[in-house]
Parts: sequence; structure tokens; C-alpha cells
Amino acid sequence: MDFLSEIQSLDRGQTKKEIFRLIERLYPICRSITGNGLRETLSILSEVVPLAIHEVRSGEQANDWTVPPEWNIKDAWIKNSKGEKIVRFSDTNLHVLNYSEPVNKKVSLAELKKHLFTLPDKPGWVPYRTSYHNRNWGFCMSHKQFEQLEDETYQVFINSSLGPGSLTYGEFFVKGETGDEVLISTHICHPSLCNDNLSGIAVAAFAAAFLQKLKPKYSFRFLFVPATIGPITWLSRNEDKLKNIKYGLVLALLGDTGKFHYKKSRQADAEINFVVENVLRNKIADYKILNFSPYGYDERQYCSPGYNLPVGRLTRTPNGEYPEYHTSADNLDFVKGDKLVESLELLLHIFNTMENNASCLNLKPKGEPQLGKRGLFRSISGQGDVQEYQMALLWVLNLSDGEHSLLDISNEAAIDFSIIKQAAIALEKAKLLKQLD
Repeated sequence: MDFLSEIQSLDRGQTKKEIFRLIERLYPICRSITGNGLRETLSILSEVVPLAIHEVRSGEQANDWTVPPEWNIKDAWIKNSKGEKIVRFSDTNLHVLNYSEPVNKKVSLAELKKHLFTLPDKPGWVPYRTSYHNRNWGFCMSHKQFEQLEDETYQVFINSSLGPGSLTYGEFFVKGETGDEVLISTHICHPSLCNDNLSGIAVAAFAAAFLQKLKPKYSFRFLFVPATIGPITWLSRNEDKLKNIKYGLVLALLGDTGKFHYKKSRQADAEINFVVENVLRNKIADYKILNFSPYGYDERQYCSPGYNLPVGRLTRTPNGEYPEYHTSADNLDFVKGDKLVESLELLLHIFNTMENNASCLNLKPKGEPQLGKRGLFRSISGQGDVQEYQMALLWVLNLSDGEHSLLDISNEAAIDFSIIKQAAIALEKAKLLKQLD
């Protein structure tokens, strides 16, 4: 299996079209942490990669949490005294407070305002708000519209349901040559928000489809789960699998134009941290590394002290750090197809480094072996502009003492991991190197 050649053969133009087409299909769906929106989303994703769909019943315990009642919604609106629908769920599902209980009654403006959510500093945008665990109802609207409301009686209608059902999540498993696993997790509960997190969903789905064509060394487990309650539920039901997790990543916010941010695992010395930073340094001009904190996305569940898994988080601009976050402006115009493809390629290079890292042993360590007679070193002796590949040969030989991995050598030599790997393959073919693991 040659990960690198498969990455290099990726048709960027076609992939851009396909990944954006998937996001366009998913964008109108009203998702939440439970309900038919999740099922519809997972059904569409199953066309890209076959998912195992899991249903966990409402009321089931998941560590300190309880799987909530299932929520579904058919319609919602606000009518003024003239009978005009001034807010309609059919225009955007962000108009309804996510997990609103059903309501059908007349209210005064003063009462209505207690159930309205706006963004005064972004008066033209509709906010995204939720009330998963506290019974409530409400509407979200632009602040500009809010300021135009007149003092009259309004009819409010939300045709939703809250009752026994289940929490739904999807899982895709690629069996590798070893029992060690790579865990990839992305949240699927947000409604019509493209960067958060249709971008993470789409990149994860296409990465999973890419792996179907290969026979990886590691097993790969992809989780498409509602945020917080989803990972907690999966973790509580799969503790027997956790010992196999060697690497992990939470994917989100991968379609905007901001620079990449990698948030380290709680395990400061986890190899995933060094792998991602190595790939970023060699493939991306501008990026930022963040230390772990117990705030953010689902990395905080996988890295909670009772599990402490080697899971980091890969995003572009982090949550809450761009104006469009959790608003109607996070739409199809906000995410960019070329950035989605770049995110996918970066993830695949991370996979390539995971898959190909190994420790090696120099079989002729007493002095530098003669590379020229083996056809490995063709530059003129003393020439100053020694090619990077030839330098990679020397670095691999010198640090292949059984104590340094190829990733270590790439970092020490400041040479792209893929070039270090090519040098190691050539040296192994020349019987100058032996892979230890």
C-alpha cells in the first residue's frame, strides 16, 4: 500500500465538486442531538461510505449523563395581528430554538421577547441557540427584525415533539493489519451551519472513503456523533476498545479561509501531537499549535481524566473566533471548496505519517557506508548544493540506531517526512537498513 501515491493522484477539481455537493445536500436538514435530522444526515453519508448506524434509547445512562428524549420538528412560525408570518422555520431552521418544546398560543410582545434571541452586534444575522436539557421554547431572528416588532398580540406556533426515542450515531471501521486504532470523531448535531460542522463531517466522510481503497497498517474508526452526549455515550459503551487507540483526532471547522489550528491532546507526549505538528510544518505555511484545555469540542470528552486518550483536535479558525460562528452567516458562501480539499489532503498526509512511521536500524553503522557504489548517492564529492533527498539518506543512516523513529529523523533534519520515508525505503532495498517495527 502506498498512501503517498494515492494522495498525489487525488483529483482536486473533482473532489472539490463532490465534497461541496455533499455539503449542499446536508445544509437544509434540521439536525439536533437526537431525531430524524440525524438519521437523514447519516443516510446521506452512507452513500459516501457505508456506516453502521447505532440507536441508543432515551433514558439510557451514559456515565454521568442520561440519553435525552428524542426531539423532532415539523414546522414553526410567528404571526402578527394581521395574520402575517413574520418568522418561518421553513425559511431557515435556525429560526427555532433547537429542542424547543411544542407551543401554540397567543402572547403579548413583552411575553414574546422573553423567548426571542438576537445578535445586537450583528443585526442582520440570525443566531443559533439550543436548549437541550432545559425545557423551553423560543425563536431566533435578526436584531434588525426584532427592533421592528410592534406592541401587539402575536401567535406563536412550534410543531415539535419530545418523547421516548433514541440517540443516533454512525460508525465506520476499516480493519488494518494490526490491532492498533486511529480514532476520528466529528460532531453531526448542528443544523444549517456549514463550517460548524458540515465541513468536518464532509472531510471525515471523504477521508473514510479514501481509506476504503487501501489496506492500512492501523485500523481506522470514524465516529459521526452528536456533540458531547454522543462521545460520552460511545465511550461508556466501548471501554473495551479504548486500549487499542494509538492516535485520535476530532475534526471540525475545516472549510473557512483561516489558518490551521491544532489543539494538542491532554497527553503532552502523545505521538499524535508530534505527527500533526510535523505535517503542518512541512505542508502548511501558516498554522498555530494550541495547548490542551478542557474547553472546546469533543476532544475534552476523549481526553477526560478517566480516559485520557491520545486525541487532538484539528480545525481552521477555532470555535468562537470568527464572526460567523453559530450564525446564519455560516452558510454555503462562507465555506470554500478549495479549503475543504486542502483540509482533506492535510488529513491524509497525517494518516500517511501515522502509517509509515517506524524505527529502523543501520546495518552498517561503523562509518558512513559507500552510497555511490549502490547507486544511492550521485552528486559530485564536495558539491555544495547537495539535494534534499541525498541529505535524507545521510540523516536516516545516522539516526537509525533503534532509538529514533522516522518521524524523529524528519523533525531533527527539518526534511519532509515523505522524503525521509523514501530514503528509508531505498536504504532498506540496498540492505543498509532494517525496519524494527
